[in-house]
Amino acid sequence: MVVACSPDNYVQEAVGLNSRYTDEQPALSGNGRFLAFVSNRDGGRKILVYDLQQRQFVDLHHWHQPQAIAESPSLSLTGRYLTYLASNQGRPAVILYDRVTKRSEVLASSYRSWLRNPRISADGRYIVFETSRRGQWDIEVLDRGPNIELDISDGSSSVRP
Repeated sequence: MVVACSPDNYVQEAVGLNSRYTDEQPALSGNGRFLAFVSNRDGGRKILVYDLQQRQFVDLHHWHQPQAIAESPSLSLTGRYLTYLASNQGRPAVILYDRVTKRSEVLASSYRSWLRNPRISADGRYIVFETSRRGQWDIEVLDRGPNIELDISDGSSSVRP
C-alpha cells in the first residue's frame, strides 16, 4: 500500500495524538488538561495544543509564523498562556501567546546570543529561559509585571492591584 501526504491524509492524522508524524518536546499545563508539543504533521515544525479532556486539538487562531521554526513549548496553569522559542532567519526569540486575547507578543528578541528552553510560571507572570549571552549558559527571568492578567485555577483572569 502506498500512501501520499495530502491534505486529506493530514485531516485524518490530525484528529488524535498518536500519528505517523514526529511529535516531540511535550509540555503539560499545570492543571493537566492541555498538552503542547512540536510536530511536523503539516511538513513544517510547529507547535500544536491538544485538549486531553475534550480529546481534540485547540485552534490557536493564526499564532504561528509559517517561516519561523517553533520549539520548546511551555504552558501556564490552565493553558491560557503558551510560551515558546521561535527562530526566524537564525534569530531566536521568546514568544508568548495568549489564548484568550488570541495575540502573540515577542518577549525576548534583542539577544544576540543563543536562547533555549523558555518556561512560563503557572500564573503566567514569569518566564525563564537559558541564554549564552556571557559565553556560558545562564538563566534569565522575565517579569511580565504586576498588572498582567494572571492565569488562575478557577479559569477566570485577575489583575493584581
